Amino acid sequence: MSSVESSGDGGRWLDAHYDPVAGLYTFSSCVDLADLSGDGESRLVVGDLGTGSSGMKLKVYRGTALMSESVLLDLPSGLVAFFMDLHEPRIPAVAVASGPCIYVYKNLRPYFKFTLPSLEINPLEQDVWQQVREGQIDPMTLKEMLESIRKKDDIPLSIRSLRFLSLDVNDMDEFVQLHRQQPIKRQTVITCIGTLKKSTADEDGVSCLVIGTEDCTVFVLDPEAFTILSKMSLPAVPTMMDVTGQFDVEFRITVACRNGNIYILRRESDKPKYCIELSSHPTGLVRVGKNVVVGCTDESLQGFTQKGKKLWKINLPAPITTMAVMELPTRGFQGVLVGLANCEVHLYRDKNLLSTIKTPDTVTSICFGRYGREDGTLILTTKGGGLMVKILKRTAVFEDRDSTSGPPLAQSIRLNVPKKTKLYVDQTLRERENGLSMHRTFQMDLSRTRLAAARAYIKALESSLTPVSSSLSEPLKLNAVVQGLGPSFKLTLNVQNTAACRPIMSLAISFLYDENLYRVRNPYMRIPLLVPGLIYPVETFVECTNDKGVSDIIKVFVLHEGKSSPLLTAHINMPVSEGSALN
Repeated sequence: MSSVESSGDGGRWLDAHYDPVAGLYTFSSCVDLADLSGDGESRLVVGDLGTGSSGMKLKVYRGTALMSESVLLDLPSGLVAFFMDLHEPRIPAVAVASGPCIYVYKNLRPYFKFTLPSLEINPLEQDVWQQVREGQIDPMTLKEMLESIRKKDDIPLSIRSLRFLSLDVNDMDEFVQLHRQQPIKRQTVITCIGTLKKSTADEDGVSCLVIGTEDCTVFVLDPEAFTILSKMSLPAVPTMMDVTGQFDVEFRITVACRNGNIYILRRESDKPKYCIELSSHPTGLVRVGKNVVVGCTDESLQGFTQKGKKLWKINLPAPITTMAVMELPTRGFQGVLVGLANCEVHLYRDKNLLSTIKTPDTVTSICFGRYGREDGTLILTTKGGGLMVKILKRTAVFEDRDSTSGPPLAQSIRLNVPKKTKLYVDQTLRERENGLSMHRTFQMDLSRTRLAAARAYIKALESSLTPVSSSLSEPLKLNAVVQGLGPSFKLTLNVQNTAACRPIMSLAISFLYDENLYRVRNPYMRIPLLVPGLIYPVETFVECTNDKGVSDIIKVFVLHEGKSSPLLTAHINMPVSEGSALN
């Protein structure tokens, strides 16, 4: 046992213990802290992977010493401590997911074993093995038939058939003789495990087990009878999960899957509610408050809302090996611990780096919580099997420093928005009670407005009161420009033929105005042939004969010679004559 000085952490951590030859080979999903004796001291529970094929054990540490160990039959894929009943004293049980089973330990002794339900067996595969049992086909024929079934059918083969297909020709006969009389079973395995509070959010409340399986399914298990309370399906195999809420009230299960996406399951649906598509596969998943923090294989750390909206992204100096949440309720602090392949552990709050811990070896698992009687204890295991214990100083202070370019930190601070007023609440209640009648009234007023607008538009088209012609055979467009201060004004009318290729001829322009106010030099003018696309300016002069400072509208009509119905009409609002004032 030796002591290691931490560097780069600003002296915030105490090096309590380091054992480089502890022989612990595990991941963050197989490490937990729990008070297994009811004496107020938390123990470290570890699912040791051993060599990968042997030596798998459930180990319990008290302080720096190994307290107990139990042999596991298969590789552990996850480990959680949970309260399964209301009995006194309040001692949690330990659930270890291993293969297709969950082994429950109570008082560090085996208590219950739950096995996942068997999956549907391919009927063609079953018929083939039945023929083998009756001696109708030989091993080579069996291999050809199984390979054909595997390529064509949607239902996967059983483990027995897959193992048989992987054998050499010399070993097939022995394998067939050994298994021909045994029934076929197709069993899935557990990939991840978590806990979900049953009905209360208390720290010692009864919790359900939530497990993800290789066949893209998530199960919620009853903590006492170990029956399946809920079953939800996913588009891909789950690898990591984070669970929050209560099963009887409302809950969210955030699952990272093997296809590189993150799915969010809710209580009212058996399929994902939201989906987060990542640019690369996730290597870590933790929940901080209402946000989800994901570490990816492209050496990045990303933050999302619980509905999948991306909040931020930062790049890391090395690949991520493991992640864990750091929570100190007494200080109101929440952060994310990220283990990197360059022998460092970074502490982040949102996208801000708060602390860096140097380690002698690459970290493979991180666990933060109450260990013994210390609340702020950080436990690390390394790639070489070492065990490190660090304690957060009570005087440690973390300051946000934004290391990334972009908007300042103050921009992310929420504004102090006032609470809902009584008027807003009353209005909300009124809308809730009278929503149907309010909607009907709104729709009726909207329909009346649309009807009035349509009638006015039809009336304008029928009387040619618009500056754009509605005739398909003679499409015209007219706009007017008034120049001058008065009493003499220059009036320029721009006429355009908007047809594609057909000219228009025999048109005239006529004016309608108050003869007591205005006098137009040319009240009736002929328009030359209008070539499509060109703008023809037609000019005339208007003289204001009234010196009292009043103005009126002059109407311009474009019509065919010899016809009284205009093709289009324009209303010109004449300005007030300022000539008399200047004189």
